[in-house]
Amino acid sequence: MRRALLLARRGKHTHPNPKVGAVIVRDGAVVGEGHHVRPGLPHAEAGAFAEAGDAARGATVYVTLEPCSHTANRDGSPRTACADRCIEAGVSRVVCAMIDPDTRVSGRGIERLRDAGIAVTLGVLETDARALNRPFVKHRETGLPFVLHKAAMTLDGKIATVSGSSRWVTGAESREYVHRVLRGTADAIVVGVGTVLSDNPSLDVRTKSRNVHAPVRVVVDSGLRTPINAKVAAPGTIFYTLETAGNEARAELLAATGATVARVEADDTGRVCIAAAMRDLAERGALSVLLEAGGELAASFYAARLVDSACVFVAPKIVGGRGAPTPIGGAGLAENMNAALRTGTLTVRRFGADIALFADIRYDD
Repeated sequence: MRRALLLARRGKHTHPNPKVGAVIVRDGAVVGEGHHVRPGLPHAEAGAFAEAGDAARGATVYVTLEPCSHTANRDGSPRTACADRCIEAGVSRVVCAMIDPDTRVSGRGIERLRDAGIAVTLGVLETDARALNRPFVKHRETGLPFVLHKAAMTLDGKIATVSGSSRWVTGAESREYVHRVLRGTADAIVVGVGTVLSDNPSLDVRTKSRNVHAPVRVVVDSGLRTPINAKVAAPGTIFYTLETAGNEARAELLAATGATVARVEADDTGRVCIAAAMRDLAERGALSVLLEAGGELAASFYAARLVDSACVFVAPKIVGGRGAPTPIGGAGLAENMNAALRTGTLTVRRFGADIALFADIRYDD
C-alpha cells in the first residue's frame, strides 16, 4: 500500500478526480502498477491490469481508493468500472486504503467485489490515503472546499506598513513557491474587496514552470465596490455579494466585463456569509481554495471554521506601527489564551531569507 500511495502522488494534474495508485501482487511479486495521471486517461487499476496481463488472475490488488462502480463518465459516455475490471481479471483479493466518499461510489464498488466472491480488506494506511486527497475528501464529505490560508508578514507580525505598503513583504524565492505550488495547485484564489482596492492584484499564476492551470479568481465584495477597471474585473472572476445589496447597476457593469456576480445571504454582521459563498464555490467545482485575503476577511474564515490549513511566511523585516495590519484581524477569535485556536505540528521551510510555517488548524468542539 505504501508503494501504491507513492504511485498516486505522481498524479500531479488529476483534478477534479482524486490521486489514486494501484499495485498488483501475485506470489509475493509485483506484476502490475498504475496511477491516475489526469482526467480522461485510465484510472489507476486499468493501468495496473494492462501491465499485469494474465498474471492478474488470482492476484491481490492494493489500491489507495475503493475501485469505482460507475459505468458512465460525467459527460455520459460509457466506461468500464474499476470494480468490474477487478472481477473480469479474476483477482482473488482487493486491499483498499479507504472508501470512496463520492456519492456515485461510496461502498458500491466494495459491495460489487464481495458479491463476486472477491475478498476485500479495508482501512490499510487510511490516514495516509485521506491526507493524500484532502481537498477531494472534504469536498465530497462536507460540500465545502479545502481552504489553505496563506499570509506573508514581517518579523513583528505586520502584513503591510501603516501607509498600506505591502510589496514586497517576502523575497523572490517565497513568491515563486506561492505561484508555482500554492496558486498553481489551487482551484480558486479568494480575496476581499479591500485587497482589490489597495493592491489591484491580478490573482494569476506567474511562474517559470509549465503545465500550471489558472485558478478561478474570487472576490468577496458585499457592496460591489470593485472598480470596473480593476484587473480582476474580467472573465474567470466570481464576485460574491449580497442577495439584497440594491446594487443592480454595479452588478450589471461587472457582469459586462465577463465576470460572474453571485449573490448569497448575509451573515450576522450584514456582510456576505462566507460559508454560503464557499458552499456555492464548491458546487461550481472548486475542491481547494487559497485564501490570500487581508486580516478582516481572514478572521471571518477562521470564525466560521472554514480554514483547514495555514502557510505563513515570515520575512526578516521590522516595520512597526500601531495601526499596521496583521494576518488575522476582526474582533478576536478568543478572549483568553486557553481559548486560542490550536494548530497541528508545525513544519518549517526556508525560502531564501524567509521562513515559512505550515500547520493544520484545529477547532475544538
